Amino acid sequence: MSWLPDKEPEPGDRKSCEALELAIVPRARDIGSFGQSFEVRRALPHGKRQMVGPFIFFDQMGPAIQAPGQGMDVRPHPHIGLATVTYLFDGAIMHRDSEGNALEILPGAMNLMTAGRGIAHSERSPDAQRASGQRISGIQSWVALPKALEETAPGFEHYSADSLPVVSDHGVTARVIAGDVFGKRSPVKTLSDWFYADVSLEAGKSVPLDSDYEERAVYVAEGAVTIAGETFEASQMLIFRPGDRITVTAAKPSRIMLLGGAAMEGSRYIWWNFVSSSRERLEQAKEDWAQGRFKPVPGETEFIPLPER
Repeated sequence: MSWLPDKEPEPGDRKSCEALELAIVPRARDIGSFGQSFEVRRALPHGKRQMVGPFIFFDQMGPAIQAPGQGMDVRPHPHIGLATVTYLFDGAIMHRDSEGNALEILPGAMNLMTAGRGIAHSERSPDAQRASGQRISGIQSWVALPKALEETAPGFEHYSADSLPVVSDHGVTARVIAGDVFGKRSPVKTLSDWFYADVSLEAGKSVPLDSDYEERAVYVAEGAVTIAGETFEASQMLIFRPGDRITVTAAKPSRIMLLGGAAMEGSRYIWWNFVSSSRERLEQAKEDWAQGRFKPVPGETEFIPLPER
């Protein structure tokens, strides 16, 4: 996915939930083409909060129905200074990158692409799903890299759904995508201290939000939840103060994402698909893409040009 400045999401009201720092209500945007509708809701970055832990970009995509013969075609585009996390609820995406990785992304799997000093990739519908049509939905997020590792080597890591710990108990099912959650640790190797979990709850069931992590948020992907007597509908990102004990209860069958981690060492500059602690590095990345200095994605002849703004 790509990012450029757009209308800011709207902040919600704190009301009675005193542990809540900010409630973000993303504005939906339709980025479909060729007669298809494909809606995304962008919670981060936000005018009042750039990051939660290292999470600097957070998009809920879909759900969308792609008819037979149609599909997603995100042409090759570049990244620096971040790692992308693609996590699907439904559907499939074919990932190809300039390091030679080519892999079909499926629901429940963890797909971590470290851009570091520079990588390009494409995201397209696999041939089988393009022929038959599919329902597609999920979350695409970016995590900023620590300053000392912004120029690390690029790479891609895939962890199947079966390799990630799952906690299931009395109407609660949680997959630990990264970090430590509910006493389980994900095998995913991260370059900083962060966590990410996909939690499904039956109506009336509750889960705690771990207070051990410095910065924490809940994203309500489906349904509605109550916290300290306050009800929050999908799709909202709820960001909490450090240290407070939080209990999240499903007001109806719900799916939520828990996320956060240690605060980053300072803010980041962000332009299009580039993230860096240095403005000069962003300018260099712009020039490198415009001049064709990024490694190409094998098998791809198309690319997304550098935006003019």
